[in-house]
Amino acid sequence: MSKNKLAKFADMDRFPNVLQFPYKDIAQGKTFEYRGRWNELFGNGNPIILELGCGRGEYTIGLAALRPDINFVGIDIKGARMWAGAKTALQQDMRNVMFLRTEIEFIDRFFAPGEVSEIWITFPDPQMQKVRKRLTSTKFIGLYLRILKQHGVINLKTDSNFLFTYTKLMVGKNNFKVVDCIEDVHKERPEDGILAIRTAYETLWLQRGLTIKFISFVPESRAEFIEPDEKIPFDEYRSVEGNKEK
Repeated sequence: MSKNKLAKFADMDRFPNVLQFPYKDIAQGKTFEYRGRWNELFGNGNPIILELGCGRGEYTIGLAALRPDINFVGIDIKGARMWAGAKTALQQDMRNVMFLRTEIEFIDRFFAPGEVSEIWITFPDPQMQKVRKRLTSTKFIGLYLRILKQHGVINLKTDSNFLFTYTKLMVGKNNFKVVDCIEDVHKERPEDGILAIRTAYETLWLQRGLTIKFISFVPESRAEFIEPDEKIPFDEYRSVEGNKEK
């Protein structure tokens, strides 16, 4: 492991806006002591919005800057990447930003039912071969519903036509309410402040001539979720190594 990465890990241990929960505790079924009490950590009663797979935290920081009346939590397992966003938030004295290092599969150990107002999923790996690993699969929708407030919104911003198409089909088959659906964000909504936030990863795809898609929807609990069975064409391009250089 490089000295630079070791230094970042050391910083993460002391950053006051970073929370790291040992895997052994999760494996033993423990829950975060502030589960249901995140507003005590933020020191206010403002709504909480999550960014899942936040990478370097650029979108989390961008959202928090635009909406100082909202608390934002960026979540990722890669601490060395998350370090950049955590350091920026500290340098800019952003009191409405925190970062949580954990696997997304465990978020219900950290947030209580109804504690989260909204979820952002930005440029995730489309997982074209593995349905259950897609962050908009019905498996994950069921998980999100455990922590979202009633009528809470899920937002997906992606370069992947495969994932965008899959998500639209999944939303339609489960009769979820569509809040917004955009085929080409930067052509159709160039002045939309929230959608105009660009990560380094997004900029790279734009330079390669790809369009950025967005869909926002409200999931609802149901006895059994329906997975799309349509054959969706795979993306023809390969992702950046690791698919998380955001």
